[in-house]
Amino acid sequence: MSDFRSILSNYFNILEENGIAHYIQCKNAPVAFDIAESTDTLWKKHDNCLKKMKVSDTEPETSLLDLKIELANRIFQDCILCERRCGIDRRKTSGNCGVKEARIASEFMHFGEENVLVPSYTVFFSGCTFHCVFCQNWDISQQVCGLYVKPEILATAISKRKNEGARNVNWVGGDPTSNLAYILRVLKECKENIPQVWNSNMYCSKETMGLLDGIIDVYLTDFKYGDDDCAKRLSKVDNYTKIVKRNHKIAYKQGEIIIRHLVIPNHVKCCSEPILQWICKNVPEVAVNVMAQYKPEYHAYEYEDIARPLSTEEYIQVKNYANKLNIHVM
Repeated sequence: MSDFRSILSNYFNILEENGIAHYIQCKNAPVAFDIAESTDTLWKKHDNCLKKMKVSDTEPETSLLDLKIELANRIFQDCILCERRCGIDRRKTSGNCGVKEARIASEFMHFGEENVLVPSYTVFFSGCTFHCVFCQNWDISQQVCGLYVKPEILATAISKRKNEGARNVNWVGGDPTSNLAYILRVLKECKENIPQVWNSNMYCSKETMGLLDGIIDVYLTDFKYGDDDCAKRLSKVDNYTKIVKRNHKIAYKQGEIIIRHLVIPNHVKCCSEPILQWICKNVPEVAVNVMAQYKPEYHAYEYEDIARPLSTEEYIQVKNYANKLNIHVM
């Protein structure tokens, strides 16, 4: 636990009331802006405010969070929240992710996450920026379901869950990326000093990573592939390694990280080992969960290499390799 306490020191400080969640600081960081100003001008004000980050004792008339909401709303109308960069006006239609307005498939106190996170108040959105052929949540990720919940209602639920013992708010799906504008509006209504966890495939655009800066306390990432061909074939995405590696480096500067790597059968050499090598070299002070939960789901049986459960030998091989690299394995 001591290693993870040092890696996740900000997170533990918030839990122990010795620190303030990033989003609360954003709410109390004053920044003057006009909605008539150009998007480029607003981004400059956003980045300048983040660099100086002067936090007042009370919420100002307009805050950095308000500015983030304005920028997110503009992106929503020409969507580039993920690196598919559809450019869709999502007020009118959905993008490749299938998401138009945010729909919550389920929300509950989750006791199945990493030990440092549980109990975790987890909000599952439907829709996803990926189309993984082995998705274990395919029923919500590959089709839009669930209900729209008013931001103020979900903010009230967060308060209730914190009082019940929730250690964090865990934004997931599917993937939360398509729902960033909505999440920011929820946080505008929220008053609780509670860590925010971004549980994502990390195929976010640079713009999304900019909006997450100063909001997210812990990035709970899903680092799937060490090879672009594997990502294209199994998740239908382009330029996977470049984008996800870039975003991990950005997240490493912004907050604290727990990386999940699901070991996939027959993908130890092409994916698992290159990922662990990259983590060791580029983001060494992160917690890594090497996961053995893979089982053939959804369309996995149509792909010969992943049509069987993970073997014990494959999992042990990857776990031993991570330990050999002195990675902080959970």
